[in-house]
Amino acid sequence: MTSPASANDRFLRACLCQPVEQIPIWLMRQAGRYLPEYRATRARAKDFLTLCSTPELACEVTLQPVQRFPLDAAILFSDILTIPHAMGMDLQFLDGEGPVFSSPLRDTKAIRALPVPDPETELRYVMDAVRLIRHELAGRIPLIGFAGSPWTLACYMIEGRGSRDFQHIKAMLYSDPELLEQLLDTLVRAVAQYLNAQIRAGAQAVMLFDSWGGALTSAAYRRFSLKPMTRIISALERTGSDGQKVPVILFTKGGGNWLEAMADSGADVLGLDWTVDMGEARRRLGPALALQGNLDPMALYGSPELLVQETQAILESHGPQAGHIFNLGHGITPQTPVEQVARLVETVHNWRP
Repeated sequence: MTSPASANDRFLRACLCQPVEQIPIWLMRQAGRYLPEYRATRARAKDFLTLCSTPELACEVTLQPVQRFPLDAAILFSDILTIPHAMGMDLQFLDGEGPVFSSPLRDTKAIRALPVPDPETELRYVMDAVRLIRHELAGRIPLIGFAGSPWTLACYMIEGRGSRDFQHIKAMLYSDPELLEQLLDTLVRAVAQYLNAQIRAGAQAVMLFDSWGGALTSAAYRRFSLKPMTRIISALERTGSDGQKVPVILFTKGGGNWLEAMADSGADVLGLDWTVDMGEARRRLGPALALQGNLDPMALYGSPELLVQETQAILESHGPQAGHIFNLGHGITPQTPVEQVARLVETVHNWRP
């Protein structure tokens, strides 16, 4: 049965640089710990992996922010590390530390033996969550699916956790780049299959999160981060279950130096962090590509007046040109005041060029 198209399709139209009557807004990590209802659901789930891997709970959490705020898109509640977990790596989420792999990938044999998981078998819980969320949304707003970029996934898999200097993966990059590329090739195939399965399950747009691409040199970014993402984008099924085009969003945190190269990836939308001026990015890239962003999440801790001022400055910097999706420059943080999120959404929706 085909899921209904979205009654509010401003987000999808903006992704394709089509005119909209109101700037659409959604927020990275919009389902998260700043919401009291999320904390209650998380407590019921006992642990984060259970929350991610139980479709009914993932659906509940996905819907919480769009029930509270008039956001223009929902994003699947999951984690970028579901893929390496499905590959057989032992993943834990430790309080105060975040994700940790107990046995990081440091061995050539282990890297070459990594399987590509079947998204409808090992990752079926994600697809079931997508199907359930689309059903519950009932066509009100679109649903975004997502995955981590191969480079970002490889960073976690080789380092074993988040890192400041990326010592182990960068050592591999410089000492055995062919081995690193073999791992990235496996991840390209896994991510492409994963996103295509999300699209078939009902995702109406998909996003590649490249959290750590900004840690690379310019040449290394193109080879080890952007090239794998470009291969994924070229492998995606671009028509959704409702017959509409599925836009692709590419976001590299710290990627402002490479916007023109990113624009050649095949993505429809480039996500910007707060280090990039929105108007300058529009001038550099021209009118054919949509831009997403890019308020500093810390601005939500300022006064109401400052938040409105910072938000309007970004909107005015972009100007009336079609193709702007308002978002944060990275994920919302756990202590963010809920009333400030409501104020942000209202400010964006009330803005007129």
